[in-house]
Amino acid sequence: MNLDSLTIQHSVAVVFFIAFAAAVGSFINVVVYRLPRMLMAADDPKAYADQLPLSLALPKSHCPACQQSLAAWHLIPVVSWLLLRGRCHFCHAAVSARYPIVELSCILLGLFLLKQFGFTWPTIAWCGFSWALVAIVCIDWEHGILPDEITYPLLWSGLLVNASLELVPLNDAVIGAVSGYGMLWILFWSFKLITGKEGLGYGDFKLLAALGGWLGWQTLPSLLTLAAALGLLTALGLRLFDKIRLDQAIPFGPFLAVAAWVLLWLRDSFVFF
Repeated sequence: MNLDSLTIQHSVAVVFFIAFAAAVGSFINVVVYRLPRMLMAADDPKAYADQLPLSLALPKSHCPACQQSLAAWHLIPVVSWLLLRGRCHFCHAAVSARYPIVELSCILLGLFLLKQFGFTWPTIAWCGFSWALVAIVCIDWEHGILPDEITYPLLWSGLLVNASLELVPLNDAVIGAVSGYGMLWILFWSFKLITGKEGLGYGDFKLLAALGGWLGWQTLPSLLTLAAALGLLTALGLRLFDKIRLDQAIPFGPFLAVAAWVLLWLRDSFVFF
């Protein structure tokens, strides 16, 4: 097989990978929109009694404003949103820019990991990790919840991946999962005993446990420090522009996820990774 054939095959593989990443991003948008509503409906069935039951598969994709079912060409990742200029084809209601942003994020994260690891099993593993974090960022930022339906599978999959692929040593992953949960549990109760307020949610414990299970215990100090710094800077910026009240809390999960991506990006710069 000559060099030109190999180059063509590689290019085709990359195109298929981009298409797959875009499709994953489209599915993540479904999860971000539907999963929180499914959980809220389960917690308070009476409040949602007059609405159609939601699952991740049914009903078909539709416009939340006019309830019209969407055609296939309305659902092409990124492209459809641009063609429709960010509006519903039927009622012209605005469609959130979150949809193309999520899809593009999945593509870019996938390409970064593909460049780092090539067409290998670690690429598949890190893509699954990164794409799950995209869903977590969006759900926590929009709804202030970190669903067990995502954090628990992320935790167990991290331990299983490290048991088979050893992205980090399994011992480090197990200690990371336990330490991640324990560190925020101690912080939560210390803050509550001192102030009488809850500064974190239990979802944050589970998310940091999952990140420790993927990245190993050695990354946790850097991860927490970076997440706290990002959260503080964001809160100050939002307060400066009067986007939040002085006493208003913001979700911590998105900053944990971003910090994890940064450490993954800088993995070669850390001797413990």
